[in-house]
Amino acid sequence: MDQNIYIKNKKAYFEYHILDKYIAGIKLLGTEIKSIRQGKANINDAFCTFINDQLYVRNLHIAEYSFGSFYNHEAKRDRVLLLNKKELKKLQTRGEEKGLTIVPLALFISERGFAKLEIGLAQGKKTFDKRETMKERDTKVEMDRAMKG
Repeated sequence: MDQNIYIKNKKAYFEYHILDKYIAGIKLLGTEIKSIRQGKANINDAFCTFINDQLYVRNLHIAEYSFGSFYNHEAKRDRVLLLNKKELKKLQTRGEEKGLTIVPLALFISERGFAKLEIGLAQGKKTFDKRETMKERDTKVEMDRAMKG
């Protein structure tokens, strides 16, 4: 069984300033965890929201399990995130502040075999911040090239 599953949301780091990070468990069905272990998940369009004091991740695409029968799951259903009450309360109060949102950063399999979602409390970047990020990345690539050759 391959434990090296780490699906990263690159768009989140480009679009947002990450203020806090949390590791949350996900309530999944059997075919969903099997599909994640095959690496067939996409978190680029996903976002987190509170519904009745529970944190849900929406638009998290987990492809249908190839060997599943009629028990297969729906690809883009809402999934409950599992955090302790203190973390949920803190996220809910901070998430209601103007300009702050909760975004998924990475999906991975823990050492114990559970699927975990790294979420971050984020603040949206302005256009000039995004340009600054692109400049930093370009200069880093140029420095790496100069060091190699």
